Amino acid sequence: MAPMDPALEASDGPRPAAPRDLLDASTDAAAIVSAQGVVLAWTRAAEALLGHPASEVVGGPAARLVAMAGDPARVAGVAERCRAGMGWNGHIALRHRDGRSVDVDLRVSASFRLGGDECFLMSAREQRAQWAVGQSVLDGFLTRSPVGMAVMDRELRYVWLNDTLERFGGVPREQRLGRRLSELLPGLQAATIEGLMRKVLETRVPVTDYEYLGWSWADPHRQHAYSTSFFPLVDADDLATGVCYMVQDVTERWNARRLLTLVNEAGACVGTTLDVMRTAQELADFAVPRFADFVVVDLLEPVLSTEGHGAWLTDAGPATVGPVMRRAGMSSVREGCPEAVARVGDRAGFLPPSHDVNLLIDGEPILIPVLDPADERWVTEQPERAARIREFGMHSLISVPMRARNTVLGLTTFIRSLNSVSFQPDDVLLARELVARAALCVDNARRYTREHTAAITLQRSLLPQALTGGTALEVASAYLPADPTDGVGGDWFDVIPLSGARVGLVVGDVVGHGITAAAAMGRLRTAVQTLADMELPPDELLAHLDDLVLRLSAEKTDEEAADRGASAFLGATCLYAVYDPVTGRCTMARAGHPPPVVISPDGQVSFPEPPAGPPLGLGAMAFEAGEIELAENSVLGLYTDGLIEGADGDMERGMTRLGALLARSDTDLSALCTSAVRQLVPVPQPDDIALLLARTHTLGADQVVSWDVPVDPSAVADLRARATRQVEAWGLDDLAMTTELVVSELVTNAIRYAEPPIRLRLLRDASLTCEVADASSTAPRLRHARSTDEGGRGLFLVAQLTDRWGARYTADGKIIWAEQEIP
Repeated sequence: MAPMDPALEASDGPRPAAPRDLLDASTDAAAIVSAQGVVLAWTRAAEALLGHPASEVVGGPAARLVAMAGDPARVAGVAERCRAGMGWNGHIALRHRDGRSVDVDLRVSASFRLGGDECFLMSAREQRAQWAVGQSVLDGFLTRSPVGMAVMDRELRYVWLNDTLERFGGVPREQRLGRRLSELLPGLQAATIEGLMRKVLETRVPVTDYEYLGWSWADPHRQHAYSTSFFPLVDADDLATGVCYMVQDVTERWNARRLLTLVNEAGACVGTTLDVMRTAQELADFAVPRFADFVVVDLLEPVLSTEGHGAWLTDAGPATVGPVMRRAGMSSVREGCPEAVARVGDRAGFLPPSHDVNLLIDGEPILIPVLDPADERWVTEQPERAARIREFGMHSLISVPMRARNTVLGLTTFIRSLNSVSFQPDDVLLARELVARAALCVDNARRYTREHTAAITLQRSLLPQALTGGTALEVASAYLPADPTDGVGGDWFDVIPLSGARVGLVVGDVVGHGITAAAAMGRLRTAVQTLADMELPPDELLAHLDDLVLRLSAEKTDEEAADRGASAFLGATCLYAVYDPVTGRCTMARAGHPPPVVISPDGQVSFPEPPAGPPLGLGAMAFEAGEIELAENSVLGLYTDGLIEGADGDMERGMTRLGALLARSDTDLSALCTSAVRQLVPVPQPDDIALLLARTHTLGADQVVSWDVPVDPSAVADLRARATRQVEAWGLDDLAMTTELVVSELVTNAIRYAEPPIRLRLLRDASLTCEVADASSTAPRLRHARSTDEGGRGLFLVAQLTDRWGARYTADGKIIWAEQEIP
């Protein structure tokens, strides 16, 4: 290895390779050199380091690449070390192709055989100059660092501090040295901070990023947030000699985090209900004392109204200082809000002087850092408020207009009094965000309240205003709207007088909530009344109603309704019953509705179940009617499912509870109805609730009379005379002549055109009814006879002389009837 002598003379001897040298050799220059000092291989990294291409180096002596004098004895020692398998590294100078010297770290591997020759792998890396930190640089870093630094002795007295910490605290360095933090800045959580430093001295465990709030002499009117880290100072004997702490002013970061936290908390605390006044009060309660000492929320009167749409600035005339607003919410750190000039519900036209209505329409938040009650504008425009400002020490104010969806809602004002820190521009951002969140909730509540009020008004206008069952039924009803948060439902009920003293009872429930359900309920109720007037039996009525629901379901909402999220009509359930006081029988059919409840005169409860038809709107399925007999003074109850579902959702248990409540011997049907609903549904439910009760009465033998009619025109005179005598016997002499004419025309037509058997019946109820039954299904036709016709005026005269007339079909034929009101 003689040719390697010059390369090794500069080495101070073998030294262990650093961990970084061993792990990071990807960019090292490498070459393979034989034991005779001949270069056998040359890498591109070696070419980049020394500028020699492989063609110039390979096969030549390695010694010519070394820029130092050789040391043969040391080279021999290194060779022996490498042959022993240990390797070697050191510093040498190599010659670049351009003649300059390159200082490198050289590593020589353990020897190995390549073919028959002994070889060594050499790798080199250019040495980089290490930057040395001078004392002046270090002093400048410690002194001018943006992080405040200090060193405390074991008694926690200041030994050293930099300029930044001096600036943070506002206390000169000369006054700090030799004194403790608690002696200098008592308002800066000094006791807590010194406790942390003692803990660090005892445990020698650092404390990092401890955040706290406090004041300093540098800025005594504004609270700052600081982040501090503490670590022990240890001497050569491993003893803690003091504590070093570093502190940063993180007020901006803390304010941003506080803003985000408060806004998130406001989202959970403000707008929990769809009530405008409640939402305004929630905003005031949330901001006190978190943000202000006194908060008032004033809303425009139209915003609080349930009439109309949108929001307006009321034109109150030139005498009014500002728009008409009402106090919707307020809160104070003082009990009873003694600072307030107006109470909740009162008119409160507060606008900070000298602003007008434009502040609400397009103005920005108003910040008054320092309130001066002696200001001429306050004294002139708001004298009473100026007196309260002076009395309660209110010193800072922020007023934020409330707007949402381009709608002006009102004004929210935040005031500080007990909190001595004035509002700053950063606080305006938080106030704006809080009010924006609340304004959106107020607008949602306003829109919902108006829609809900409109739906309730519509629904109640569509429900029957007065129920009457004539002498056949005593009726009572109870209706309970759904919880306002769930929207108005589509429950309805009705009592429909029919011919022959009969009464129709109906109860139904439309799927869904809101105005759509209320409107659909009105259409179905109107349809039931129309179909009932056509004298259809219950099963046929439900079949026609099912067809109507199918058509409603197929209707498409127009574009405007679709933009509002309206949906097509879905379906409904219904139960329709017809009670006949002459026979005491009740015929009923149902479409997906719960069965009625019957309480007999002796208190027995039953739930007769007519055939259970499908809900309305499915189509292609038939409905069947069932018939039951009701004793005198029985109670028949029709209801919607909301009454019996209860909190547990067990409908069978609910039906049992309903029957037990109705089985009491209350004679007042209205009180019984109201009491049952109140006890079954003590709290608001998500669905509407309807209960219709009917106590049955029958027509006695002295109120109904009938005669068989022979198929002989000569019998008309006898029947006419009998009917006249009966009407007079009932004391209805004023109706005798008209009844005689009606009997004559109806009986004559039946004999002439209908099929036997024929029967005449008179009923005295709330009205006087004349009925002629026959076995024919031919429909009667009202004709308008010409002046030359000898006949054809019978039904026309009947229609003119009576209050109502019509025809209904039975299993055996039809009945023509006419009614006269009893004076």
